[in-house]
Amino acid sequence: MSHTVIIGGSHAGVAAAAALRQHDANMEITLVCGENELPYQRPPLSKAYMSGEMSLDRLRLRPASWYEENNIALKLGVAATAIDRVGHHVHLDSGDGLSYDALVLATGAEARRLPAEIGGDLPNVRVMRSLDDANGLMTDMKPGQKLVVIGGGYIGLEAAAEAAKKGLDVTVVEAAERILRRVACRETADAFHALHQSHGVTILENTQIERLVEAGGIASAVKLANGEELPLDLAIVGIGIAPNVQLAEAAGLETAVGVVVDDHGRTSDPEILAAGDCTVLPFDNMPTRLESVQNAHDQAAVVAANIAGIDTVYAPTPWFWSDQYDMKLQIAGLNRGYDAVVVRPGKREGAVSHFYFRQGQFIAVDCLNDAATYAMSRKLLEGGALISPEQIADDAFDLRAAMKALQG
Repeated sequence: MSHTVIIGGSHAGVAAAAALRQHDANMEITLVCGENELPYQRPPLSKAYMSGEMSLDRLRLRPASWYEENNIALKLGVAATAIDRVGHHVHLDSGDGLSYDALVLATGAEARRLPAEIGGDLPNVRVMRSLDDANGLMTDMKPGQKLVVIGGGYIGLEAAAEAAKKGLDVTVVEAAERILRRVACRETADAFHALHQSHGVTILENTQIERLVEAGGIASAVKLANGEELPLDLAIVGIGIAPNVQLAEAAGLETAVGVVVDDHGRTSDPEILAAGDCTVLPFDNMPTRLESVQNAHDQAAVVAANIAGIDTVYAPTPWFWSDQYDMKLQIAGLNRGYDAVVVRPGKREGAVSHFYFRQGQFIAVDCLNDAATYAMSRKLLEGGALISPEQIADDAFDLRAAMKALQG
């Protein structure tokens, strides 16, 4: 009987285990999870979980009974420390080991922190990545406190939104010339800038920090590069994530800004595969990291199929989302390299979508409270529909008819 070991209790890790069990009722499957918690969803941590809308039970990817019913050995609170590729063996920090026929790396990523030399390790300087992070912030956030969020990406803005809803005085500091600079067009960024301002959040763009000011063992302020100080009770750092590649690197696998995999999810060692946030995959003829639930789930399913002997290529249509206040942003496609944006109002009041084009080709869309446009646009992207900027700019152009025509 073959044995597949999955390292990482991430969305990708659990999705790989589920897909493997569907393909093979008898395969031995072991899931190694460094946290003591049952594997859980991460995206809702800074959204529904922190707002109290989602309970811990709902946050779980699967209940404990599911692992038993599907004969998946779940090792909680155990970390993999080394991979012996020659001996097909994984060493664990418990002193035990696991032999494998196939190995899946689903090690995810960690939140980037500020350097300790500028105060990044002070106890009230937090990140938002794990359940412990979310629980700590929920406990410490109190109305009237001053919160400084460092970083104006989606994680930072989601944390800012939840804090503002809890009555904190929130300031977001973004080093780039605008929030969401790396991930969204100016039109989308401007909409979120206005949304946060309407809820009392101060956003400082093109603003660099020098260091955290320490007083009594904690951070008392952020000192900016211009000399100004922003007093704080709490700081949240949202400056991106770093893939967990240490195991792969130590094992001699090819890594870049992640574990390098091919379009089957295979690493440079064909008996070791990888999925999720830890990977760099070929997308649109370029090495790419896709930090999303979609990628974690779909790439893991491809990895499982290939382990089961079903030759499967991963060709994703990425999608993402963000919830802030009463705004639901749904993104389909990847806007990398866009050179034009067309704004198209939705059918419902306040709904709008921003369509991205590269050399006249439709590549992505940001849908703001515009679920109908998102659903149709995603189908159009998946089908490779040829839609021009002029068509999207035309109110008379029927997206639904275009989708139906594509479906034949």
